[in-house]
Amino acid sequence: MSTQTRIPLTRPTIDEATITGVVEVLRSGWITSGPKVKEFEAQLSQHCAGRPVRAFNSGTCTMEIALRIAGIGPGDEVITTPLSWVSTSNVILQVGATPVFVDIDPVTRNIDLSKIEAAITAATRAIIPVDLAGLPVDRDALYALANKHQLRVIEDAAQSFGSNWKGKPIGTTGDFVSFSFHANKNITTIEGGCLVMNSDAETRLAEQYRLQGVMRSGYDGMEVDVPGGKFNLTDVAARVGLGQLPHLDEFTRTRRALAKQYLQLLAPHTELGLQLPVADLTHSNWHMFQVVLSEANLKVKRSQVMADLDAVGIGSGVHYPPIHLFALYRRLGWKEGDLPHAEYVGRNILTLPLYPTMTITDVERVTSALVNILQSNQRAA
Repeated sequence: MSTQTRIPLTRPTIDEATITGVVEVLRSGWITSGPKVKEFEAQLSQHCAGRPVRAFNSGTCTMEIALRIAGIGPGDEVITTPLSWVSTSNVILQVGATPVFVDIDPVTRNIDLSKIEAAITAATRAIIPVDLAGLPVDRDALYALANKHQLRVIEDAAQSFGSNWKGKPIGTTGDFVSFSFHANKNITTIEGGCLVMNSDAETRLAEQYRLQGVMRSGYDGMEVDVPGGKFNLTDVAARVGLGQLPHLDEFTRTRRALAKQYLQLLAPHTELGLQLPVADLTHSNWHMFQVVLSEANLKVKRSQVMADLDAVGIGSGVHYPPIHLFALYRRLGWKEGDLPHAEYVGRNILTLPLYPTMTITDVERVTSALVNILQSNQRAA
């Protein structure tokens, strides 16, 4: 193992003022959902151009709740991408609907919007696109398609808080927008997320689904008319989020600068056959920096590359294996060969370290190590 300081895959940045604020919340006696959650929601709404926003304990339940608000359930189909965290499609199953996967664009690695129309049937009710690594799906093309076929859109923007589409922050436009504030996201509440909605009626329903379907009135009135869950965010978590929001622009600028350095350092090594991400330094928040390894060039598998990076003190990750090849989805009829672009990328994608406290020197160390490993494992010409 290298004696150098380890470079992890990711690391949250939480300032001392936030830590002090969390202590104050703990001492206040009000640590579950309360005034800090309301304050956090108000600031999130401001970020989203005044749209109604409610906070939850994950960026997964937000998508499930959006589907429920939209009335999607058994007999319905929802189109989504196979290259995402499995929660994106699991929520479709949770409401009793059927996920329909459409292959990715191998350049952007987002769902290939040009292939969606062929997957639409009479049962199709919604689309869940994903902004992989923070790179926004083409919102103009997405909503033109959705409007043409009268489909709801639940934007899985878990990775794109701080990204924008043509200068408009993600969340300020569109239909439902789901953000995640998990510990590995660009801003965090440790665990948590939020849902951006379109109306007061949707917001009231989201509040019911968030906490057991309960509606309260007066001092002692209570009614339940939908089967909600236990999805509320705590004030402790909300205080972390309140401390993160002021740093969003700074975090995004730093991530873009680090991504630019990665691109510059890796671009000359065309002999490695690496597929680099789209060099979007304007719209993406660069939640992750991902390369796709070349099966044709390498004589070892991705796992060995990851092990070699780990041996020199560098973390890496896989985001993501193709969802449709998990056993759960194979049982629904999906198989190898159905979605070739997602399958190739899923086998070979490699996530490199990227977080705000990284330095340019760290990026140089990561790229140097990766290049050396790949060069030493090239197939003979």
